[in-house]
Amino acid sequence: MTDLLLGPILRHVSDTEATVWVETSGACEVEVLGHREPTFRVEGHHYALVCVGGLEPASRNEYEVRLDGEVRWPEPGSDLPPSAIRTVDADRKLDVYFGSCRVAVPHEPPFDQPKDVSEEGHEYDALWVLALQMSEGDRDEWPDQLFLLGDQVYVDEGSPQTRKKIRERRGTDTPPFDEVTDFEEYTWLYCESWEDPLIRWLFSNVSVSMLWDDHDMSDDWNISRGWLLEMQQKSWWHRRVVGCISSYWIYQHIGNLSPRELAESELYQRMRGNQTGEEELFAWAHRIQAMGEGTRWTFCRDFGRTRAIFIDARAARVLEEGRRSMVDDEEWEWIVEKTEGDFDHLIVCTTIPWLLSPAFDRLEAWNERMVEGNAWGGPLAWASEKLRREVDFDHWAAFGESWAKLRDLLHEVACGKRGRAPASVVVLSGDVHHAYLAEVGFPKAANGAAAGRAPVYQAVCSPYRNPLDENERRVVRWGFGRPLTALATLLARAAGAPDPGIRWRTLEGPYFDNQVASLHIDRRAISMRLDKTVPGEDGDKALEETFSRRLA
Repeated sequence: MTDLLLGPILRHVSDTEATVWVETSGACEVEVLGHREPTFRVEGHHYALVCVGGLEPASRNEYEVRLDGEVRWPEPGSDLPPSAIRTVDADRKLDVYFGSCRVAVPHEPPFDQPKDVSEEGHEYDALWVLALQMSEGDRDEWPDQLFLLGDQVYVDEGSPQTRKKIRERRGTDTPPFDEVTDFEEYTWLYCESWEDPLIRWLFSNVSVSMLWDDHDMSDDWNISRGWLLEMQQKSWWHRRVVGCISSYWIYQHIGNLSPRELAESELYQRMRGNQTGEEELFAWAHRIQAMGEGTRWTFCRDFGRTRAIFIDARAARVLEEGRRSMVDDEEWEWIVEKTEGDFDHLIVCTTIPWLLSPAFDRLEAWNERMVEGNAWGGPLAWASEKLRREVDFDHWAAFGESWAKLRDLLHEVACGKRGRAPASVVVLSGDVHHAYLAEVGFPKAANGAAAGRAPVYQAVCSPYRNPLDENERRVVRWGFGRPLTALATLLARAAGAPDPGIRWRTLEGPYFDNQVASLHIDRRAISMRLDKTVPGEDGDKALEETFSRRLA
């Protein structure tokens, strides 16, 4: 008998189509709402992505998952509400939930304790608590979309089940010790992260979009050319890269694509029903790694009159002698193209923030100038590279050329130069283990007018489950303070870093809880809310509103 190991995960959903992802215990045919798909196999693991078409717009479609004709979802005896596909309704309110950084550890001591009480403490998972409240609440209040903006799995942290299996499989006495090294070990991470019944149920009901960030591959992934050259010399690095790319393609990427995009993907078409899929997939991943170039992992989703552009800010970085760019030229051209059109709201999803606190923005700009040898000489450049890696100076501000290009592009969109001016432009990010909302101030035009320009925001939510300790929180608070901002501005100016050309103010934050953020969109009106995990009555857990603010 074939079992359902992971999923179902509801992925791409439009007004008439949807895709549902599963992992099974053996080769079989997977059926959802009368649509069937054979599994493909990679190193003994079996997967399918079922494309469901012919749905009615603005409809709710309860579904089961059948393996070779036998119902395997919902699970027998489950008291959770039925799973359903809700197609996009262009005339209905849209609720988008987002965040990042989710360590997979049990909800039991010491893992459910605060970080300052136990080093292993991670408190309660915001997505788990969200699912719990959904299961007991009104369906009309459920999220429409869930954006997982990086660090779905951690190769280097948490995951006690996976670390135990690694020790038993190969030992941890040599590098990379108890970190993940290959495809098989990545499958353990995903299983540990997604196997909880409430998480599986949440993912089966809410359309999920995903992007990777550094911990999906390695801490500091592609932070600099020097880092990359060092990693390429490690005997285990190539094995990890192939395993990471292959598993990311299966577990995260293909579900981001529409049925039309899947039909146009040569790799996906070769993988469908393939029982020796590792031959195709690993060779493809090897070519990507060997070329030293990113493949385009970006994608775009339209939800009625709201457009969401998801930017890969890790794999396609340009790290050449004399040039650093957050994305390669091909990806940038694609991003620019997708900003054209008439929509009510533009959401730009990039795992790492475009706008940090003003102090950290200027420190990263200063550090880039120092490392690249543009200021104050070689020895300090070496020390600055060491500082860059130690404190993770790898956000958009550390890639000054790309930072400025994104600034100018968003300004053009906000001013209606790439189509009718939207009601808002919102950049969504995670990564930094705190949450905040900032509003951008652009210079006034020559005539002093700014009428008709849409407001532009940076909204950050992190972590779902990986909070900072109090000392780390104190450092972040300094970054939002005036004294450090003034000092950082002086350092950046002395090193020759260009002025940002804009100013931004923090409207909310920073906040440090396990938390989940949401955008609530009703035609051209939009608001943001942040919720944190808190103890509820009788020891239960609940989400409590931290703030709510109208954006447009």
